[in-house]
Amino acid sequence: MRIKSVACALVAAALASQLAACGTVFYPERRGQISGQIDPGVAILNGIGLLFYLVPGVIAFAVDFATGAIYLPDARYSIAPEKLHKTVGPDGQVDAARLKTLIHQETGVELPLEQAQQLNRPGAEQLAALGLPPRA
Repeated sequence: MRIKSVACALVAAALASQLAACGTVFYPERRGQISGQIDPGVAILNGIGLLFYLVPGVIAFAVDFATGAIYLPDARYSIAPEKLHKTVGPDGQVDAARLKTLIHQETGVELPLEQAQQLNRPGAEQLAALGLPPRA
């Protein structure tokens, strides 16, 4: 009976270490990036997982590359989500003038947003019916 509990503990530790070695868990805000410089910390952690557990290590690399979490953020063109909330009005619509000003202040890039259109997300009407403001 003692051997089964030790084996269970080892399997649990192995799975937990693989979850912790994934850039998607450490940096969820990086998801969606297409390319950039690879974060050495995340690559090393995934490499350690690859060294000890071949299949989970390969999966960790695949997930990080697929989600983009392995790449360092490009600070030149990134804006914190907290700042983007300031551009959304109480009705849930994005104010194009405020958004254009914020983008210019944060990144120095001048975008032509005069004819920009907000895409409707599914479920926004449900949020409004519940009295919850949609988040950008």
